[in-house]
Amino acid sequence: MIVNNELVKIEKLSIEGAWIAKSPLLTDNRGYFREWFSLEEISSALGIAFDVKQANMSSSKKGVIRGIHYSIVEEGQSKWVTCVSGLIWDVVVDLRPNSPTFKSWLGVYLSPSTGDSLLISEGLGHGFVSLEEKSEIVYLLNSPYSPFKEFAIHPLDPDLGIDWPIQNIVLSNRDSTAPSFREQLESGKL
Repeated sequence: MIVNNELVKIEKLSIEGAWIAKSPLLTDNRGYFREWFSLEEISSALGIAFDVKQANMSSSKKGVIRGIHYSIVEEGQSKWVTCVSGLIWDVVVDLRPNSPTFKSWLGVYLSPSTGDSLLISEGLGHGFVSLEEKSEIVYLLNSPYSPFKEFAIHPLDPDLGIDWPIQNIVLSNRDSTAPSFREQLESGKL
């Protein structure tokens, strides 16, 4: 499904609840301008509400993998992810046990030059790897961070089999010691 609005084209991805939003870059001799998020456009195009409750940003060096992270807050947590400098390969994992694509993953490249953002619905895990010396990401969330409802799965878990496009990786302590997919499933944290 592709939805075209005046300023944004939204394309459904292979996992239900994941979309790429393509926004045009308006360029001139000064650089570019981009409208990277519009609540009205999203609501109109997809028929869903995405009320922003929190905004985060991160900066990552080349080879840094962040994730796979997810939230099980009662109201659900969706993310709007945009790369504002550098280049990342962003991964979405279906963590919904009753979904036909359960345990499937997909990867998309995000950079400021493409004008793309990724919308990730609740029940999906998220991670990315920085492919340039410095990549900066901004996230909009529709629910605030809740430390007792936020979890991780080891990004190199063989059950997921994510084919990260880089060899020399850097993981945080949280991600390098994260439980496996199977452990999170068996503990009831999916």
